[in-house]
Amino acid sequence: MARLTGTRVVLFDLDGTLVDSAPDLGGAANELLRQHGKPERALEEFRPVAGSGARGMLRVGFGIQPGDADYEPMRAALIELYAQRLLHSTRVFEAVGPMLDALDGAGVRWGIVTNKAMRLAEPLAQGLGLAARAAVLVGGDSTPHAKPHPAPLLEAARRMGELAMHCVYVGDDLRDMQAGRAAGMATVAAAWGYLGQGAQVHEWGADHVSVEPAGLLHWLGLP
Repeated sequence: MARLTGTRVVLFDLDGTLVDSAPDLGGAANELLRQHGKPERALEEFRPVAGSGARGMLRVGFGIQPGDADYEPMRAALIELYAQRLLHSTRVFEAVGPMLDALDGAGVRWGIVTNKAMRLAEPLAQGLGLAARAAVLVGGDSTPHAKPHPAPLLEAARRMGELAMHCVYVGDDLRDMQAGRAAGMATVAAAWGYLGQGAQVHEWGADHVSVEPAGLLHWLGLP
């Protein structure tokens, strides 16, 4: 498909789309399991839900979810453990680097919109060299609502001085597509990411499903 008419900005989710943070999220969850005298889990059990952050880790590791009596203290403990190892094993996906280089080379501005709180998202993006290149970084607490609400995406567009209709949002979770559609942006499902659990990626209603980062460039009509 040819490049979308009028596309000026590409916005990306962070975890599972630009970076592989599952090893550190899973590592923090296993540390919490050890503290509670429970056996560790294999990283591959945590990986599919890594895009959900602490919520996904606690569901897999402890079988608890928001609303459960011990969820909030366990979530706080997990986040503190994760903050201590934020950049221990997390890396930019290997194929994402060339994709970002191509966007920069073509003069296409790009930014990051994540549900990760800014106190975690900012040092992570800085440590991996993304913050200095991204035109904007919007976290899960940058607006009153997080994805799948469109507010964070609309805030990113506002900060970049662009209309939502001129933006594309790329993410590896159903809620990313929901947020993008609600914001009036074109949506691309990053099938190289974590993908979560539930509906299959081709059922998310994305405008395009990209199996690899280079596929996004092709869809945008870039070399």
